[in-house]
Amino acid sequence: MHDTNHHKHDSALIVNEGIDQPPVVNPYISNFYKKNRVKQLSVKDYVDGILAGNMTTLSQAITLVESNLPEHREIARNILEECQKHTVESMRIGITGVPGAGKSTFIEAFGGMVTSRGHKLAVLAIDPSSERSKGSILGDKTRMETLCSDPNAFIRPSPSGGSLGGVARKTRESIVLCEAAGFNVIFIETVGVGQSETVVHSMSDFFLLLMLAGAGDELQGIKRGIMEMSDLIAITKADGTNIDKATMARALYSNALHLFPPSESGWVPTAMTSSAVTKAGLEDILQKIEEYFLMTKGNGYYHHKRKEQSRYWMYETINEGLKNRFFEDPRITGKLKDFEESVMEGKLGSFAAASELLRLYNENR
Repeated sequence: MHDTNHHKHDSALIVNEGIDQPPVVNPYISNFYKKNRVKQLSVKDYVDGILAGNMTTLSQAITLVESNLPEHREIARNILEECQKHTVESMRIGITGVPGAGKSTFIEAFGGMVTSRGHKLAVLAIDPSSERSKGSILGDKTRMETLCSDPNAFIRPSPSGGSLGGVARKTRESIVLCEAAGFNVIFIETVGVGQSETVVHSMSDFFLLLMLAGAGDELQGIKRGIMEMSDLIAITKADGTNIDKATMARALYSNALHLFPPSESGWVPTAMTSSAVTKAGLEDILQKIEEYFLMTKGNGYYHHKRKEQSRYWMYETINEGLKNRFFEDPRITGKLKDFEESVMEGKLGSFAAASELLRLYNENR
């Protein structure tokens, strides 16, 4: 670049001195935030809003439940305690599926049918992969456009952060808030495949597994444990040229399900075909689910399972609370990194390091 003082006439381009540029940040921005800051609601405001079915208040309360801040934890606990007294009796349906089974498309079509029958539907997701990326998968929400604009549906993507157990506890607490807001059908969707199915099973009444009609290798594509947990298998995309393959797959899965020992509920799982495009089979699936609830409420299994789940989540919440308390303890936070480095460098064994940290934590308790 030429020095303009020495070469004023070397170039046809004359650059006039400009005016001072305004600051990048608007000086009035703080006033805007002061005016538009959301007023912190009281526990009573949250509870009243949720019980009135206010979706904004419900979303804000779920955000508090998902927060890892200690002050949010306290207010969330109080909201949950109040809401627990006002929950509606619901159908909690866990939904999982093999990759490519078209879970979002199925949930949108099936969910639309559920709300058209006068039900209020909440769709919650558990995504353990968000633990790695520390973000929430929002893709599903953007794909469910029709359900998103349905006034009787509430869709919430997966909470991020914390262990899978932490994410799951937050989802379970969100279920309580949704039920207090009057949602009587809850879909708990697994975004990842793996241990999250077991966690979803621990908070749902009915477990629906979505499968694809493949080329005869269907049974290898899914873990036996997940099939054993299923109350119903739906073979998706049973339309067009795929109908015959789907019918064959249904027979294959029905036979496979009969090989498992009978379930504690007395329910006999089966396989059905469905299409989110033609809507074929969706009514039959809903009818089957309603039969299940009628039967398990009649024989007492529905309430028995709910009690078992409550006990399980009591212990899970204790475990998580103790873990949070340990990692938030100032005596631990200051030393954790040093211990970690000593273990990595081989100066200290992992068991010795853990024992010493626990000893420090328990000192003067």
